Amino acid sequence: MATPKKPAAGKPARKKPATPKASKAPAAAAPVLADVRAQIDGIDRQIQALIAERAGFALQVGKAKGKLAAAVDYYRPEREAQVLRMVVDRNEGPLSDEVLVHVFREIMSACLAQQEPLKIGYLGPEGTFSQQAVLKHFGRSAHGLPLGSIEEVFQEVEAGNADFGVVPVENSGQGTIQVTLDMFLTSQLKICGEVELMVHQYLLSRSGRIEDIERIYAHPQAFAQTAGWLRTNLPKAEKVPVSSNAEGARRARSADDAAAIAGESAAHVYGLKKVIMRPIQDDKDNTTRFLVIGRQIFPPSGHDRTSVLVFIHDKPGALFDVLSPFARHGISMNRIESRPSHQAKWEYAFFIDLAGHVEDQAMKQALAELEKHVAQVKVLGSYPVAVP
Repeated sequence: MATPKKPAAGKPARKKPATPKASKAPAAAAPVLADVRAQIDGIDRQIQALIAERAGFALQVGKAKGKLAAAVDYYRPEREAQVLRMVVDRNEGPLSDEVLVHVFREIMSACLAQQEPLKIGYLGPEGTFSQQAVLKHFGRSAHGLPLGSIEEVFQEVEAGNADFGVVPVENSGQGTIQVTLDMFLTSQLKICGEVELMVHQYLLSRSGRIEDIERIYAHPQAFAQTAGWLRTNLPKAEKVPVSSNAEGARRARSADDAAAIAGESAAHVYGLKKVIMRPIQDDKDNTTRFLVIGRQIFPPSGHDRTSVLVFIHDKPGALFDVLSPFARHGISMNRIESRPSHQAKWEYAFFIDLAGHVEDQAMKQALAELEKHVAQVKVLGSYPVAVP
């Protein structure tokens, strides 16, 4: 057996180096609340200064356009749509596209109102979804004009008492609002924009007790959108149709045994703070599309839609003659709806939504071909596709 060697004289024995212990990294210090708030205050000062600078440049734009007749002459929907699309393209979070678009819409609304607030007619009274669509599209610096009917909205814009109007045209679950389409049969107004609004229907009352409800006020569209919920939860309640959900809220606030189907804004306006149930619409993605109507067609924004009204001859293949020019020129059709033309018995007009602007070359060629095969083509408008 081998004898272990002894260390040489004068030299200590070599020790096996000790394994170093893993040292814990010091925990990051929690941020000091006062320091974070100071940073936010500094950013807010920068934001406010930049908004003021933007407003100054907006005034310079107005001066560059020269002396114009009214606020409506300064409004450029195609430019607003381009700005908002750039906001969406730049967004990397954490705020959603919808939130940032809302912020920038309000900034543009306030900047434009430096010249003079836009006057926007809508189906009233105050608290309707039409008013919400006005606020979403034009911002809170525009001046809303609540009117009694869709027909009156058209009339006030045509007379120049309102710069623009906002009217509902279709709902994702209930289809077309026919009175709006019928107004375009005779009106010379143009479609200048569109708004898509998520519609959340709430059941509102003064008492907040579902067992007290004996009658419900709502617009017929609201009853249709909530029919399934009402059958299950309030099958015996009397349904009273009214001209708008806001009008229903106004009526319901005066009795404990009444309720209204309306949006949250109507609850605030008419003091119905007791929300019995939210939301109660049968379709969770319930969306209404609104049209912005004005007196002219605006230039292209780069992502546009064109609406046309086509009166056809009563002959075989008439619908094929309407659709084929768009197919030949590669133009997508987003929607088609037929209505009686009110010009002769059993004659119809087609409302058609198309992808593109009337100034696009392909659209010009398709419409020129179409005119050869139909009784009349009426361009209702070319306008930016709705920004979320």
